[in-house]
Amino acid sequence: MSPLVKLLYLLAAVLFILGLRGLSSPATARGGNRLAAIGMLIAIVATLVFGEILSFTGIVVAMILGSLIGGIFAKTVKMTGMPQMVALLNGFGGGASALVASAEFLRYSAGNEAIPLSTNISIQLGVLIGAVTFSGSLIAFGKLQELVTGRAVTYPLQKTFNAFMFLGTLALMVLLVVSPGQVTVFYALVAVALVLGV
Repeated sequence: MSPLVKLLYLLAAVLFILGLRGLSSPATARGGNRLAAIGMLIAIVATLVFGEILSFTGIVVAMILGSLIGGIFAKTVKMTGMPQMVALLNGFGGGASALVASAEFLRYSAGNEAIPLSTNISIQLGVLIGAVTFSGSLIAFGKLQELVTGRAVTYPLQKTFNAFMFLGTLALMVLLVVSPGQVTVFYALVAVALVLGV
């Protein structure tokens, strides 16, 4: 990756942070949203211009579909339905993160190239956070839409079960660091992360 691309990605990250900071207040939310959008534009353009993209067809199709779906939702979702929409969008972002990390893991595991430690940890964190966000956001959407009960669901030994799930997640992550490329262990990590989000 060239120094220019790294600089552009750094600028995009700074704009994302400033954008999030701006979203903390209604008075600055519009400006914060604009900064985050500019940061995303910089990141996308840098990737499209400097990335080794074999075909733009999939990218163009995805952008058109995303724009159409986003436009339909923008016109049809009422303000009272915005919390559900935010929950769904948050879940889709988490799901996308988990899918990208999974694709990177599978790319490494299918080839002869070893997964660098930093990349391995990034992949695992991307899958863990993304999958937890995805399933948790879908539950939040279901509660807000009254598709599932809004009451807290509890069961005997719930805290013990959650502790075992957490320790199991850590064990799977350590196993993937010690012995990278184990697809079955990776899928187990994805499954446990999805359950943790619920």
